[in-house]
Amino acid sequence: MVVRDTDFRDGFEPLTAALARLASSGETAFTFVDYSEDRDGAAESISWSELDRRARALAARLAEVTNPGERVAILCPQNLDYVVSFYGSLYAGVISVPLFAPEVASHGERLVGALADSDPEVWLTSSSAMGAIRELRDKHPVPRPKQLLAVDTVDSSLADGFEPVPPAADQPAYLQYTSGSTRRPAGAVITHDAVAVNVHQVITGFGVDESFTCAGWLPFFHDMGLISLVCLPVAAGCPGVFTTPFAFTRRPARWLRIIGSHPNVITAAPNFAFEYAAVKLSDQDKQTLDLSGVRVAINGSEPVRAGTIDFFQEVAGPLGFAPAAHRPSYGLAEATVFVSTTPPGAPLVVTVDREKLGAGEAVDVPADDDKALDLVSAGHVVGQQVKIVADGAVRPDSHVGEIWINGRNVADGYWRQPERSAETFDGRLTDGTEPAGGWLRTGDLGVVHHGELFITGRLKDLIIIDGKNHYPQDIEATVQEAHPAIRRDRLAVFPIERDGKEGPVVVADHDRGLDLTDEDRAEIGRQVRAAVARHHDLRLLDFVLVPPGTVLRTSSGKIARAATRKLYLDHTTGTTKEGSAQ
Repeated sequence: MVVRDTDFRDGFEPLTAALARLASSGETAFTFVDYSEDRDGAAESISWSELDRRARALAARLAEVTNPGERVAILCPQNLDYVVSFYGSLYAGVISVPLFAPEVASHGERLVGALADSDPEVWLTSSSAMGAIRELRDKHPVPRPKQLLAVDTVDSSLADGFEPVPPAADQPAYLQYTSGSTRRPAGAVITHDAVAVNVHQVITGFGVDESFTCAGWLPFFHDMGLISLVCLPVAAGCPGVFTTPFAFTRRPARWLRIIGSHPNVITAAPNFAFEYAAVKLSDQDKQTLDLSGVRVAINGSEPVRAGTIDFFQEVAGPLGFAPAAHRPSYGLAEATVFVSTTPPGAPLVVTVDREKLGAGEAVDVPADDDKALDLVSAGHVVGQQVKIVADGAVRPDSHVGEIWINGRNVADGYWRQPERSAETFDGRLTDGTEPAGGWLRTGDLGVVHHGELFITGRLKDLIIIDGKNHYPQDIEATVQEAHPAIRRDRLAVFPIERDGKEGPVVVADHDRGLDLTDEDRAEIGRQVRAAVARHHDLRLLDFVLVPPGTVLRTSSGKIARAATRKLYLDHTTGTTKEGSAQ
């Protein structure tokens, strides 16, 4: 484990102190843009003083029914009540568990799993969601909480005379449940020091100050959404403006309109969101949008593609979006969220030999080389140590290995999972590098090349055929370019074993609105197989074309390869006949 301090140092203050410092201000703190009943969005705001008072009132109410260190789950819809719940929990000295209201059926299993794992004493929600929360409590195998509490009904007068107890640096602030795993849910224990340090690493890495506006749509139960939209505004003393993931997916121009309506904006989203927003932007939207005020657009949470950066710039550039604003970055929940980012300026893209990268070395080649593969830099590490490791030893530059991290921002293990915590958070170096222990083993593969960090894939997703390593996202990029009927960023590549041999399978959504014949499907399959053979020297064991929405994503938007593989093996994605689907 990383050794923790009990006191804050180096000028990092807990989020509770930052909010208390802002409590005398009547300026707007957070604005929620609600599209649920108004197509153009209805804005609701809360000032710093109102937020502090509501959070103190909630903390006082929680103090009546909980003890410090107990867990409190946030099951609010994504609105201002969620922000109040998070800071009220911190003020109360309990451990917050940021989850979500049971609105999306596909996330139900994750919600139940996180509640069962964290066993919270109180569930916080909004009055509008209380019926669904009671149904969740009564009909699912979850520990029964002491109390269900509608945050918007708490009497604000409870704040009078309530003084939060200052947290210790090593005290858990919240449990961040990770997405995408097929194992038991894992709640990364984020201490008050870890979140304070990581938010200030974000401030340093992107140059954020009180003149900025933090804006976006990312879910608050996801690490990138919680830090960029809930924590960063308080730490930087700047306003936050947000809507919901559903509002974005229904009409992605809403995101661009929000970030285009405020000065000095910092926003964050996964790679697919930039592509999706650019594809869906209408001519009318292009006539009215002004993106010149966007200072930072963080692209992270999944592999960043050079083609997406170029395409987004092609669409957004004429609207004032500066190339220097696009900031590919790297992070993960176990490091609170933020690890590295590219410096201001056009992101660095290198072209390397695909086969040599698979063998473990990044070697530059010309862009027109038959084996050329573009890699987008994740930039420079901010305020923490990162090593590229293989077999317990640090790899030299330009050699691939697992990314290991050491720093105060690293989580204090997984909640009540000591063996899994030791496996992930106590990586040990055997080559004399200091510190020898306490390294976070990320499970991500990367390489330091040209002085910058590049992410090459996930250890668990690596496809090994005849001793050669193949990265699934590389094959997926080839497949989606092989035929226009394949829906972009809605496909999964994974290995299976058949007749004693291992080989890759592709499951891909076809685009919406297509009426494909058997001949169409067969032709798409032929083109996909040919492209994979030509670019990767691989023979697909199967290619399955499925209806839109079949290929699964995690709650953070990443392709859920393991879950899609399970669906495939369970014969629920369609037939295994080439190019066909049911």
